[in-house]
Amino acid sequence: MATGYRLTASTGTHKGDREYQQDQIALLKHPRVNGCVLAIVADGMGGRSGGRKASDQVMMTARQLFERYDPATDDAVATLKQIVQEAHIVIKLTAVSSEEEPHSTVAAFLINPGGDCHWAHSGDSRIYHYHGDRFIKRTMDHSYVQALVNRGEITEEEASVHPQSNILMGCLGTEDDPPIDVHFIPQLRPGDVLLACSDGVWHYFTNNELGSVLSSLSAREATEFLIEKARSRAHGTGDNLSLVIVKLEPLTAR
Repeated sequence: MATGYRLTASTGTHKGDREYQQDQIALLKHPRVNGCVLAIVADGMGGRSGGRKASDQVMMTARQLFERYDPATDDAVATLKQIVQEAHIVIKLTAVSSEEEPHSTVAAFLINPGGDCHWAHSGDSRIYHYHGDRFIKRTMDHSYVQALVNRGEITEEEASVHPQSNILMGCLGTEDDPPIDVHFIPQLRPGDVLLACSDGVWHYFTNNELGSVLSSLSAREATEFLIEKARSRAHGTGDNLSLVIVKLEPLTAR
């Protein structure tokens, strides 16, 4: 059993300069098992209410499946994949009965009581892992510009200002099954920070900037700062913003 840290966490959301909030976030404590948490971000797309319906479905599916999840016997990866696949099917069924085309991204990480962590994502909502201010890893977007970056045709910097940066190659609710990428952290340590956020947040920051904010501020302060800074950098054209921060604070800290 891992000791030596306590989890502190914060969630934040803002509709940005959009008329409607289509992002959804949740930080769920397991109903029966201490130290087991699920963080999830869904960025809904499609018409005025279509996107909100889609992100609602992701949250509902996540809550139901996490409630049934048993860290002692169940496979975390299988549970995360099931959340994505089931939400995808429900969103497609919703689309049949509505005029809109509801789609959603998903980025979710699940921390087990032993300190291991699994994550899964589909679309361009991201998860970042830092140790202190040091960037360790992030998810790779299922997007047109990420494919260009992967092929070496453009840089990360060019991707963030590319006119087609909002085109997704895969997400939930489309004709095709959603791509699902997973990652495993065998043991989280004191000083680790996890951030899940929609593109309305990450679009405005470099990896180093995020690391510096996440390491120097509390989870709550970092949430407020990132939303405020993204809002000002958007210059009136900002998307919905949503984020979840989980910090592993060393127990020796005050």
